[in-house]
Amino acid sequence: MKKSIIVLSLLIASCTYDDSFDVLPVSVSLQFPDNSPMPHAGARVEMTDRHASVFVDSTDTEGVAHFILPPGIYEVASSGTLLTYDYRYIYNGIKGQVVITADSINSIKLPITVTKKRIVH
Repeated sequence: MKKSIIVLSLLIASCTYDDSFDVLPVSVSLQFPDNSPMPHAGARVEMTDRHASVFVDSTDTEGVAHFILPPGIYEVASSGTLLTYDYRYIYNGIKGQVVITADSINSIKLPITVTKKRIVH
């Protein structure tokens, strides 16, 4: 009986689950070309890790998206459209192999390519 209780207590102790893990603050700054409207709030920014988990945020008025992420290797992407009265701006940017660790700065600059299309009224 004593042996069964010891085995049972060891089994229960070995099955505990620790659901805590490290997360880090990460900022992504969109770097628009000089001839485009920049920065603007609400641009969608995605960070995808090697397990295909996608983390999404939108930029603030300074063109920066803020994430809280576990350490790892990510791909950062942003794309979308900005409409004005006379033009449609289509922007795209992608950066791969971004390493997020506790001992790095974790401030990413994402270069953005902008295409400008005139809207005919």
